[in-house]
Amino acid sequence: MGLQCGIVGLPNVGKSTLFNCLSNAKAQAANFPFCTIEPNVGVITVPDERLAVLEKLVKPERVLPTNVEIVDIAGLVKGASKGEGLGNQFLGNIRETDAILHVLRCFDDPNVVHVDGQVNPVRDKETIDYELILKDLDSLEKKLQKTEKAAKVGTDKDAKKAFEVLKIYKEHLESGQAARSAPVSELDRKHIEDIYLLTAKPVMYVCNVDEASVKTGNKHVDAVKEAVKNENAEVIIITAAMEAEIAGLESYEDRQSFLQDIGLEEPGVNKLIKSAYKLLNLSTYFTAGVKEVRAWTITKGMTAPQAAGVIHTDFERGFIRAEVIAYDDFVKYGSEAACRDNGKLRVEGKEYVVVDGDVMHFRFNV
Repeated sequence: MGLQCGIVGLPNVGKSTLFNCLSNAKAQAANFPFCTIEPNVGVITVPDERLAVLEKLVKPERVLPTNVEIVDIAGLVKGASKGEGLGNQFLGNIRETDAILHVLRCFDDPNVVHVDGQVNPVRDKETIDYELILKDLDSLEKKLQKTEKAAKVGTDKDAKKAFEVLKIYKEHLESGQAARSAPVSELDRKHIEDIYLLTAKPVMYVCNVDEASVKTGNKHVDAVKEAVKNENAEVIIITAAMEAEIAGLESYEDRQSFLQDIGLEEPGVNKLIKSAYKLLNLSTYFTAGVKEVRAWTITKGMTAPQAAGVIHTDFERGFIRAEVIAYDDFVKYGSEAACRDNGKLRVEGKEYVVVDGDVMHFRFNV
């Protein structure tokens, strides 16, 4: 799909440690600002328990999971919108991502310096928000000037509507709020699509806590949750240092044993990857045969021909029909043949919207 989540945060909040846990790429996790200059890109396997279930039932020769791309973006500092630190580079890199994972330091440790001297995740969030909002206002002003001329001079209704919508965004940003929470309808958001506002991107807040707070959180996490309650954004708790320890264990059994000892069902990074997948508005369908069981990534709302096109463009071009089994039915009856015998294999046409977990076969003719 080529969609990316960018990990952002102030220097020394645990971004690169977290990125290293998520991928096999080793970003230089050093204790000083700007140790990540070029964005590191990791192609991350999306954990999906359903694949293991299908593997047991179908017994294929191979299993292929789906992936999501995570980008570790250089730490931001005050003044980035004016080019301070690695500002211009940071803002350019973040513009290219589709969603933001905002890592916030929610742990106290005198051995890890804080760029602003003391731990305050809400202030840290506001520092980054402020820089992104300034950059967005700059982009918005340029478009407003162009649109205003068209709106005042001609009879172009679309230009007039665009001007009204842009003014709403401008007032919203000037009040210190992100574009994603502006009171604008989904339809009217098309007027800002061409300027790629940074604060319009979906966001998830990742609270990096100490080991003792990983299950329940702490006062810093509570403060973050209160600060973002109107943003419609998920808040996830993770301990990056402990996740690095888990990732460093050799075998699956060792990792499970470690998790049991600390009372967790799965690594925090698994939860984070699944949430990032949702944040990008992605879902999964499966193809299941003796050669391979495979997960395919699609954008939510895709029709059967579009989903087929993810496998190969010929599948979309020559689409005839899709044979569909709901995942729960496949598990209940245990095989494609049993589903067919029990009337659980459906034939769907071009208008069918794929549901997350569908097990599908496509018929096509080119």
